[in-house]
Amino acid sequence: MDPGPAALTRRPATPHRPIGQPTRGTTGYNRLRRADRWLVHAPRVCAALTSATDPLVVDLGYGALPVTTLEFAARLRRIRPDVRVVGLEIDPERVRTARTAATDAVDFALGGFELAGLHPVLVRAFNVLRQYPVDEVAAAWSTMQAALPAGGLILDGTCDEIGRRSCWVLLDRGGPVSLTLACDPRHIDRPSDLAERLPKILIHRNVAGQPVHELLAAADRAWAAAAAHGVFGPRERWRAMLAALAADGVSLEPSRRKIRDGVLTVPWSVVAPA
Repeated sequence: MDPGPAALTRRPATPHRPIGQPTRGTTGYNRLRRADRWLVHAPRVCAALTSATDPLVVDLGYGALPVTTLEFAARLRRIRPDVRVVGLEIDPERVRTARTAATDAVDFALGGFELAGLHPVLVRAFNVLRQYPVDEVAAAWSTMQAALPAGGLILDGTCDEIGRRSCWVLLDRGGPVSLTLACDPRHIDRPSDLAERLPKILIHRNVAGQPVHELLAAADRAWAAAAAHGVFGPRERWRAMLAALAADGVSLEPSRRKIRDGVLTVPWSVVAPA
């Protein structure tokens, strides 16, 4: 039986030893929904996907089960129906397990930060670098950036076990572009509760005198001042907090619409380590 050209070409070769180390592999259904919802509405991500000649996307470090990779592919197909997603793992057993779920549009392969020799327009690396020493982040970023085509993007993020609290950095080939904090505002006491889920590059910078600490402190103050809006629900309170931050001169990227997530996105220059 002829497997056809798609089946012959979609599985990447791994010409080099994968760069990285196995992570814990914790995963769960719908865990990365907030990042995925943000991605499919972020103008720069949408532009990169829709303009790509080859709409190849990599999900790096999907964990013990491939559920979040399959969900990722389904959400990206809203933007680009012909998107191809490759899940990469450094653990061969995880790859063998995941390949039972492979399709013409979603495949799985052995790989690490070198991206298995692929050149994807988008890389999602969630809950991967959190498990590395902070002094290894720059090298990991650089290795992934080197594999990007022009216009390619990386999402490096962290979330809690059920995805209620998430933070991520968007990068291009030149470096970090923005930081996003996202949560279900019904399940926080204050915005700085998200500090424990900051990406590795920032989590140790949440100390007095550092820009990310100043942003979280300002968000806490604005959240407290917006308490009266809580009678209309925590999402309205979150929106009031964003309005207060903007009025105080914090450079915020505009929300795409009224959404159920609490999302705060700032240019990287706002939080770049001092």
